[in-house]
Amino acid sequence: MLQRIQTVYMILSILAMGVLYVWFPEVKDTTGILVIEKKEPLVLVLLFAPVIITLISIFNFKKRKGQFVLNRLSILLNFVLLGVFVARSLKVSGETLVSMKGIGVLLPIISIVFLVLANKAIKRDEDLVKSVDRLR
Repeated sequence: MLQRIQTVYMILSILAMGVLYVWFPEVKDTTGILVIEKKEPLVLVLLFAPVIITLISIFNFKKRKGQFVLNRLSILLNFVLLGVFVARSLKVSGETLVSMKGIGVLLPIISIVFLVLANKAIKRDEDLVKSVDRLR
């Protein structure tokens, strides 16, 4: 069923990543050197892979365990994206102009939170189905 709460959480996670793609175009340091750009292949893959995996997870609603695993994979990819953002920001000497785009670095964390909430709801559904099976 697509009308479950975990679907809402997964859609919110997808929207957070979409906002990240639209709103977080690039980060430059104080000298004007480009630190992070959304058109880089690594960043582009790490932006769209969690979105695609989460979409697959939404339409995989009949297999709750598979949905749980796909969401964990998406969480892992979001952590890698966050690590890339932090590593690139720390690699540059001096100060970066992240204050203008500061929320962009937090959007993968927001996506992770929504995916964790979705996994909790999936686990709750799985436990409910197991408890009903015990009564038969």
